[in-house]
Amino acid sequence: MQDTHIIDRVSEEHLWNQVFTRQAGADFFYAVTTMGVYCRPGCPSPRPLRKNTRFFRSPPEAEAAGFRACKRCDPKGERARIAQDVVRDASAFIEASDEVPSLEVLAKRSGYSRFHFLRMFRDHTGLTPRAYAEAIRARRLHASLADGNRVIDAVADAGFGSESRVYEHTATLLGMTPGAARRGGQGERIRTAFANCPFGRLLVGATDKGVCFIGFAEPDDALMADLRRRFPQAAISTDDAALAGTVGAVVDFLREPKQGLDLPLDLRGTAFQQRVWRTLCTIPPGETRSYAQLAAMAGNPKAVRAVARSCATNPVSLAVPCHRVIGSDGRLIGYRWGVPRKQALLEQERSLSLRG
Repeated sequence: MQDTHIIDRVSEEHLWNQVFTRQAGADFFYAVTTMGVYCRPGCPSPRPLRKNTRFFRSPPEAEAAGFRACKRCDPKGERARIAQDVVRDASAFIEASDEVPSLEVLAKRSGYSRFHFLRMFRDHTGLTPRAYAEAIRARRLHASLADGNRVIDAVADAGFGSESRVYEHTATLLGMTPGAARRGGQGERIRTAFANCPFGRLLVGATDKGVCFIGFAEPDDALMADLRRRFPQAAISTDDAALAGTVGAVVDFLREPKQGLDLPLDLRGTAFQQRVWRTLCTIPPGETRSYAQLAAMAGNPKAVRAVARSCATNPVSLAVPCHRVIGSDGRLIGYRWGVPRKQALLEQERSLSLRG
C-alpha cells in the first residue's frame, strides 16, 4: 500500500497525540494499516498502535492510499447526512401537521420500514414521533403565553384538547404554571451589567434569586434583545453596581477557566431541561462529553436530540458549561456563541488542566 501522506515526523507526533486523546475538532484523518480503514481523531473505536497509524489531510487522500471509511465514525458523513435528511423532512412534516401523523404515514413517506424509521428518528431526536409532536405543542404553548395570550386561547392554538391536560403536566411542558409563563417576568426586576471580556462584550442578568442570563461575543443591543426576548415583561435595570462581583467572576473564568463557575442561578425550564442543565455542571473543566453520553448521564440515553435542544436553550452559558458537549464523532457543533469560541474555551481548559 503506497503511503501518499506528506507530514513530517514532528507533526505526526502531534497528530498522534490528538488521536490518542481523541481531541475534538481536529481537521485531519488517521488510518489503521492493519484494518484498512480511516477515521476521525475522535472515533470511539479502540485506539490503534502507533506503528500501525497513518495520517491524511482528507478522505480522498486516504482513499487514494487504499483505505476505506470507518463505519463507526463515518468520516465522510454520508450515512449521517442521509439519516439527517430523512429525520429533517419528517420533523418538518410533523410540525406542519394539525394532527400527529401516524408512524405508518411517516415511515411510508420516508421510504423505510416502520421499525427502521422509528429507530432512525429516535437516534437523531431522542424522541418518538409522537413525543416530538408533543414537544412542538409545548413550544407553541410557551410562545403563545409569552406573547400575552389568554391561557385558554394559547392552549387551543397549541393543539391541546383542554386546559386540564396542560395543568396536569405543567412541570414537563413549561417548568412553571401557565400563568407565570404568560406573565413573561411581569412584576420581576432583572439587574444587568455589561463588561468587556476576552471574546468581546459580556452581559450578565440576575433576579433576586440568582443569575438568569449570561451572554457574550455579540454587540450590546443584540445581547440585551436576547435577554428581553426571554423576559419580555420584566423591568430591566442596566449597569447595576451590585453585579460587579458576579461579572468579575465570569470575566475571570473566561480568562482562566480553572474550575466551574459557581454562581447562584435562577434557571427556568422544563423538568427535562433542568435535569440536563444540572448534569452539564458535573462535567469537569478540560473534559468533554458527547450528546449521547450526556443523555445517558441525564437518565435518558435515547433523548440525544432533546438534550441538544436543552443545551441550545441554556440561558447561562459558562455557569452551565454547554461548551463541554461535542458530537459523537468528536466534532465541535452547536454552540450558541459560535464554534470558534467553543474551541477556544475547551483549549484553554485543557491547557490549564494539563499544567495543573
